[in-house]
Amino acid sequence: MARLSKEERKVSIMTKALELFSKEGFYQTTMPAIAEKIGMSVGNLYNYFTSKEMLAKDLILYIANILGEEIRRINESPMSTQEKIEAIVHMYFKIAKDRPETIEYFLRVYLSNREVFQNSCEGMICVSAFVTEMMIFFEEGVRSGDLRDQDFFSAFGLFMGYLGGMVFINGENILPKPLESYEHTIAENIYYALKSR
Repeated sequence: MARLSKEERKVSIMTKALELFSKEGFYQTTMPAIAEKIGMSVGNLYNYFTSKEMLAKDLILYIANILGEEIRRINESPMSTQEKIEAIVHMYFKIAKDRPETIEYFLRVYLSNREVFQNSCEGMICVSAFVTEMMIFFEEGVRSGDLRDQDFFSAFGLFMGYLGGMVFINGENILPKPLESYEHTIAENIYYALKSR
């Protein structure tokens, strides 16, 4: 069996830690619990991450890069603005379904425990890969005349608030139908809320 590189091992640790953080929360998850889940000594875990806060920060960077890369692919495709909205909604809900811990971490740890991230993730620094691609999406939509020119954070908050809200209530088992069955309606609602008048 091939030995993992240090970077591959780090990603493996983050994947397992993500599960614990998203289920238990930041404060309830300990480094010994993460080490046990991975099958590694606590001392060895500290060779990869010097603190729980550093691990938490690396996790949000990791998630932002995954989301940013997915949105970059959508931005670079020859789709219309409305089709790109559909694609972003589909991508976000697919990640929420296939890798729920990823979105759960973002919603339940990163957004709920901002004090943990304040020394190294001020503002949007740790999610810049994702936010930058969303900025590009909005700029291109405005340039094409499909979206109205407005404050980025208003548009971003509407778009991501809608998606995050749906994923959250789905995670609470409130939705009567599977999350993916709402994709088209949600994409349409977002488009009509943001489109040029």
